Amino acid sequence: MDYRSSGVDISAGNETVKRIKPLVRETFNSNVLSELGSFGGFYVLELEKWSKPVLVSSTDGVGTKLLIAKSLGKYDTIGSDLVNHCVNDIFVHGAVPLFFLDYIGIGKVDPEMIKGIVEGMVFACKEHNMALIGGETAEMAAVYDKGDFDLVGTIIGCVERENIINGSTIREGDQVIGFPSSGLHTNGYSLARSIVFEKMKLEVTDLIDEFGKSVGEELLTVHKSYYQQLRDYATPDQIHGMAHITGGGIAGNLSRIIADDLYAEIDSSSWKRPQIFEYLQREGEVSEEEMFRVFNMGIGFVTVVPSSTADVLVDRAEGINIGCIKKSVQKAERVIIR
Repeated sequence: MDYRSSGVDISAGNETVKRIKPLVRETFNSNVLSELGSFGGFYVLELEKWSKPVLVSSTDGVGTKLLIAKSLGKYDTIGSDLVNHCVNDIFVHGAVPLFFLDYIGIGKVDPEMIKGIVEGMVFACKEHNMALIGGETAEMAAVYDKGDFDLVGTIIGCVERENIINGSTIREGDQVIGFPSSGLHTNGYSLARSIVFEKMKLEVTDLIDEFGKSVGEELLTVHKSYYQQLRDYATPDQIHGMAHITGGGIAGNLSRIIADDLYAEIDSSSWKRPQIFEYLQREGEVSEEEMFRVFNMGIGFVTVVPSSTADVLVDRAEGINIGCIKKSVQKAERVIIR
């Protein structure tokens, strides 16, 4: 017996590293001290540029969206999805992204497939001036069937302690500014796949006139990052709180930063929903309440701001005023969508 016959191909792993190494190096900057393949990644935090730096971290994945990528044989978009999702998760606290690491668990290593995923991660990391300093590809035939895989990322960022945004300064009268999503982002795909592939019996390559593209291409629309759009405004005096709209929708995520004695009233008619949401609701016969509980419904990121800066974010950052913060008398739901 040998390792390969038991499910692990070392040669394929080495070939994978050979293909992705030059790609990953494109994200390196002067702060990176290590090479891909080291036991650990080294990153220099330039303390002279910070007063009281606080490191902010997050780990996340892309969920069952990767099954769409597998069906189409297109993997670069989910690499970008992963990075952008994680960037948004730490940016809600005002953090600047520094470096990123990935984990790919897979049934059988396919060097070209993994190269595609890494290409997407590299593209997104370069957009955020962030280094991809390491990762792990674990071939586990006993855990994953051939062609099956999982994708997870970890991000580290930094913010000055005095500039941390956590919602603690949100007060009555603040305005809720929403920023349009590019589509489903990376949440709600279990329901979306059930509607499209089980109820409607569609194939990923089937063209949908409403979208002008195949259903698979529409569902692979890349998760949007809001860092570049909002970073110049991410200070506690201009923004009192931020929420990345992921699993749980607007209500589930915005409520995480609002105190018990306040609530946000959201006007659902204040923005136009992307066609994909109307399509899924109609074809799946999904209730309005369930749609808002599962999907972002066209708002991928939310800021809560004082009235004095609301117009600035609407005009300059291309946001939409979708609601306001009110005083809760009976400590009801912290987010009400009307």
